[in-house]
Amino acid sequence: MPVVTRRRRAEIQHEAARIRREQQRRQQPAARIAEAIRRALPEVSALEAWRLALGWSRTEVINQIGAMYRADGLLPPGLNPSMLCRWEHGTERPGEEYARMLARAYGLSLDRLGLTRPTRPSDHTLPVRYGQWDHTRPCPWWGEGEPMTTAAGLPAVRESVHLALLADPGAGAGVIEAAEAAIEHYALNYSKHPPSVLFDEVRRVRELLADPLARDMQSRVDLHRVTGWLSALLGNLAYHLDDLTGAQVHLGVAAVMGQRVGDARLTAWAYGAQSMTARSRGDLAAAVALAQRGVDTAAGPLARAQLLGWALLPAVAQQGRTEDADTTLAAANDELAADPVGWAPGRFGYDAAEHALHQADAHLVLGRADQAAATAEISAAACIVGTPGWASATLLHAQAEARAHPGDAAARALDVLERVPAARLRSTARTRLAALATAVTATSTAAVAELHERLLALPDPIDPHGRPATDT
Repeated sequence: MPVVTRRRRAEIQHEAARIRREQQRRQQPAARIAEAIRRALPEVSALEAWRLALGWSRTEVINQIGAMYRADGLLPPGLNPSMLCRWEHGTERPGEEYARMLARAYGLSLDRLGLTRPTRPSDHTLPVRYGQWDHTRPCPWWGEGEPMTTAAGLPAVRESVHLALLADPGAGAGVIEAAEAAIEHYALNYSKHPPSVLFDEVRRVRELLADPLARDMQSRVDLHRVTGWLSALLGNLAYHLDDLTGAQVHLGVAAVMGQRVGDARLTAWAYGAQSMTARSRGDLAAAVALAQRGVDTAAGPLARAQLLGWALLPAVAQQGRTEDADTTLAAANDELAADPVGWAPGRFGYDAAEHALHQADAHLVLGRADQAAATAEISAAACIVGTPGWASATLLHAQAEARAHPGDAAARALDVLERVPAARLRSTARTRLAALATAVTATSTAAVAELHERLLALPDPIDPHGRPATDT
């Protein structure tokens, strides 16, 4: 959907009203009126055209939907005109439930309202502008159709590594190749699985390799390397399960393994993840030191950009060092501009969405709410809706607008809770939700009230008996 100026939007409203009056004099049905509006005004989406054809305001649409919820014996949702505006203009898409209710309100199919989702975009190119850096690169969309189910995918990967070990108990080249393939699978599909489920599978694969590693600790560089990468995954998963002490142990092992075998990529990444964990513990001095160690270890411009943007930038921002944060961001942008390859996929890679997310987070910490909201919106637009990256960017956007637009902020958070099951909510998303609820607590709107209710009912990621939240 092209960007439309405010003046042009007013002209569209005036022209649509004129078309509707003219068509109504001819006693044309709403479908013909909507078609006439779209022919004359190509900027108008199908969803907006139907509303204009009926002569409804956005408030009237929301009232219609609220009446349907009440007729069904349910509380009306936290829907507001700003959300409907974003859906009509194509900057966001409604969740499945909202889409169904819009279809009921208009008495139409999802297809006629333009609310059906493509299975997978063939390519998504995101222009990103940060300071003086203006770089356009392809931003991949992971997954095609429905994501692989955990039951079908993860255990089978582990079982294949186990079979390779049964065929070669000494863990020769074939076993190492199987383990490396498993690590790549986990890294590329990290966001498709609940953290607790993926943690268990990665741990079991690492456990399979412990025995051959113990039999030959001195010469098995290959086993040290794959064990180090599996430990790095476990550390990141523990962090997303809010187990900071566990994350510290696993990431420490990953760093040691990386140093032992001379794997600069593993060592630098482990330092960056340790910095992230230290930041969450409130130890900002350690966070900065670990991040700088990662930057110094990283090999290549993309790896340095990752450590600068992901680890050092948020650490110095949280220390309130505005000038150093800006210098760090500029250095990250310079590294990205110098990289000849482009973004790298997966948990250990770095892409436009993640870079924008960390920049937005720094802006928010430094009190630049407008810049934080704009950059978070860029990050969310580069993610598949419903994924952890999208959830983080959307909640950061909500935090940035909480003071000026608390109702909209709460509605964004409710959208995340609608689309992302409790088991798939990472600790970072839960922390943002809690901070947002605190920020909007003084506002009395339906969306804010519903947000507080939903958060009270949200199960912990791991209960006191060690059971993970259910993925429903």
